[in-house]
Amino acid sequence: MNTFQIRDDFYLNDQPFKILSGAIHYFRVHPDDWYHSLYNLKALGFNTVETYVPWNLHEPQKGVFTTEGILDVERFLTMAQELGLYAIVRPSPYICAEWEWGGLPAWLLTEQVRVRSREEAYLQHVEDYYAFLLPKLAKHQLAQGGNILMFQVENEYGSYGEDKEYLRAVAALMRKYGLNAPLFTSDGSWRATLRAGTLLDEDILATANFGSNAKGNFEQLQAFFDEHDKKWPLMCMEFWDGWFNRWGEEVIRRDPDELAQAVMETIELGSINLYMFHGGTNFGFMNGCSARGQIDLPQITSYDYDAILDEAGNPTKKFYALQALMKERYPQLDYAEPLVKEAVAYPTVSLNDKVSLFATLKNVSDCQKAFYPKSMEELGQTVGYTCYQTRIERDAQDGERLRIIDARDRLQVFLDGQKLATQYQEEIGEEIHFQQANQEAELTILVENMGRVNYGHKLTAPTQAKGLGRGVMADLHFIGQWDMYPLPLDRLDGLAFTNEWEEDQPAFYRYHVTIEHCQDTYLDMTGFGKGVVFINQENIGRFWEKGPILSLYIPKGYLKKGENEIIVFETEGKYRENLRFSQEHVYKDL
Repeated sequence: MNTFQIRDDFYLNDQPFKILSGAIHYFRVHPDDWYHSLYNLKALGFNTVETYVPWNLHEPQKGVFTTEGILDVERFLTMAQELGLYAIVRPSPYICAEWEWGGLPAWLLTEQVRVRSREEAYLQHVEDYYAFLLPKLAKHQLAQGGNILMFQVENEYGSYGEDKEYLRAVAALMRKYGLNAPLFTSDGSWRATLRAGTLLDEDILATANFGSNAKGNFEQLQAFFDEHDKKWPLMCMEFWDGWFNRWGEEVIRRDPDELAQAVMETIELGSINLYMFHGGTNFGFMNGCSARGQIDLPQITSYDYDAILDEAGNPTKKFYALQALMKERYPQLDYAEPLVKEAVAYPTVSLNDKVSLFATLKNVSDCQKAFYPKSMEELGQTVGYTCYQTRIERDAQDGERLRIIDARDRLQVFLDGQKLATQYQEEIGEEIHFQQANQEAELTILVENMGRVNYGHKLTAPTQAKGLGRGVMADLHFIGQWDMYPLPLDRLDGLAFTNEWEEDQPAFYRYHVTIEHCQDTYLDMTGFGKGVVFINQENIGRFWEKGPILSLYIPKGYLKKGENEIIVFETEGKYRENLRFSQEHVYKDL
């Protein structure tokens, strides 16, 4: 039986073992491409793969669990083991990861619980989740013949709280449901975060996260160990080899040679996990959001991260620069040439059908009625858009005014189908002035959840509840009698393309492309405004003309031989009669 222990060093079968790990999130990579990414990690000379586990995907609705398709973490672990890779798994209730609400399921917002706390009701939800998930992971522990070396307790908790009772409860649940492998925590390298986020009294290894200056950061971690008389190995659990990107900002890049030198410095001093080795894609509505003062800044669909592999899983200059230095310093390790996939630009296709959202609302959503508007979560929805409709009367001949209170995150206001305003966070609450031609008119408000905050104090802020908040005011009073249409956009097969299309309204656009050989490609969304794209009913993510990327990566696994359906949901009234493909990402000149 293989053994893994943490003493003064990491020991694999009683021999000192340097962990050379890279992060690949199975839920950000199409399952058809898992082998490609894992093979390239092994080819680099590394020996371990690390992954988070996203609670909000594995339990999308309370009590509804899944590990199917892209969520088949057991298949991912088995594939890694077959390639000779060990694994580090982080099944934390909270993962950050620039992921929607840091991986916390949005249905928790209706449960009146304090997340990431000792609160009994919250811990019961964690236990329900762990009772489903952890026995599956337990089978893949090293001692059970699998490849998992160790598991993480929570995630960077020292950057959020200091509730040791909560951390102990999470660790106890992990043990209760069969995780017998060593446990660890990961935090910033400075004393404040280590003091708040670690479980030294439980003898749980503390690791540090950083992206440069390994000597200085490891010195801080070692000083913390010395202070508490801990003789543990040094490990950087997240070595940030790139960074994520937000809408409207320049793409962040890091010099490959500088990065390779910084990684080698880290490896000389301890063990490492490259975050990310392969970043992948925020498919669907799963991008996270950064908190900046009063404004939240959502992240883009691509999670390329300027990582060692690009979004498609192909080696970058960083791969070759790092592998070259690895071969010089550690010639005894196993290396190989990386796998490279070719992308193709399929021929341009023409628009087949289009229909306005408001003309087909009842085909894609079930109406819920209430006097006061309900939030997205109260409607049983977690992501996407919500459409609110009511009737209003004309009260003044010289113009009307509206104010929308507490809506999140972005809204568009229509009167009898004509757009009155678009408001983002900093404008929501400002008065909207308009002339109403008829005595009675239909007021429609489309609200988009652009991504919940994934890090920091705003995790528990009221702003993480989406949709309409306290309501809408006409003049000085709240309006009642609302029809509400949840739009997670998970039922597009009923779209009524025979219905009307109106200019300047949110709409669906359908294209077809016939494919003989399925290969990766990129969909060029230049000319469209804002929205999401569906390939054969699969939501591959958001686009926005703000950039910095104007295209969407489409893994070949989402395509099929023969006719493929592409549906674009666009909210700004901008579209193209012809849809173009590319062999690589299309960037906006910012």
